[in-house]
Amino acid sequence: MKYENACDVLPEELLKEIQKYAAGKLLYIPSGEEKRAWGEASGYRDQLQRRNLMIRNKYAHGVTVSELADDYFISLDSIKKIIYSKKNDRHLTYSPTIESAVQYANVGMIEIWIQCYLMLTRKAAPILHDFMNEDHLYFGVVKFPLRLIQRDGIESGEDHVDEDEDPVAALPPLLIQYAEGKFYCTVQKELMGALKQRKVNAYSTIIVLKGNNDYKRFMKYYGTVLFFVEKV
Repeated sequence: MKYENACDVLPEELLKEIQKYAAGKLLYIPSGEEKRAWGEASGYRDQLQRRNLMIRNKYAHGVTVSELADDYFISLDSIKKIIYSKKNDRHLTYSPTIESAVQYANVGMIEIWIQCYLMLTRKAAPILHDFMNEDHLYFGVVKFPLRLIQRDGIESGEDHVDEDEDPVAALPPLLIQYAEGKFYCTVQKELMGALKQRKVNAYSTIIVLKGNNDYKRFMKYYGTVLFFVEKV
């Protein structure tokens, strides 16, 4: 590598500032691109991390190694390496609870939590498309006033979750869809009924927005008034 005199490269004011910290020292100044890890620029590394996290979550919830190999079109050995890898994916462990959802949201992976919840806990793969789509946006986990949710088909009753057996901290967040200015609960009506029975006014919620127009409308009226849940 060719070395150059800083006097010939740097502006005088900048050179004086550097001399305060490293006068007489030999410095190496890396280019901005060199700081990026492999695959970071293209997003491929992030895609692999998300895929591997889903594989580990599915395996932990009963999906076999051979089934995973078929689903992801990779070898049995590759699946085993992913499952038993010592890398911990930022300590993320899926569970159908508010605490788990908050952990995923805090690292920008809330859509992975939603996918795990619908596939592994609700067993609701047929409706996955309604919540997981390229044009969908996600807002949350936030404390949300339940009075704003449309109550069609939602009733409280004795067949809902028992308050003593399931404290709120052990329950999942609500998945609420926002469309054309209204909020809808389509897959957790029994949970909504339980919250209504307990007279809960505000509850931890993930808002699913189905496009840019809905996002703009939502942010205009609600984006600055809802509080994010940081811990349970």
